[in-house]
Amino acid sequence: MTGSFINPLSRGSGGLLGRTREIKAWTREIFNLPEEAVVSVNELACHLPGCPPKETAVLMMFNDQTVQVSIHKAILEVTKEDISQTLSAAATNSH
Repeated sequence: MTGSFINPLSRGSGGLLGRTREIKAWTREIFNLPEEAVVSVNELACHLPGCPPKETAVLMMFNDQTVQVSIHKAILEVTKEDISQTLSAAATNSH
């Protein structure tokens, strides 16, 4: 069989868990979050018309604040640049 199958649930760096960890690390780095900050990453499915089929929600809780951003991509498709652009837009819109 040609091509390779990547198990999205594998514990390796190429799977869902590995990418979720990367997104959390990128979020901490880009947003300069303190160690005690909580970062949660979830993939949500939407079945409504006009809604993207999957989106990644990043929730940050720190200093009595909660910030949530959404990226209209599945977790495995999210890049560090997506995180940077989304967090920059969120910071601009919150002021």
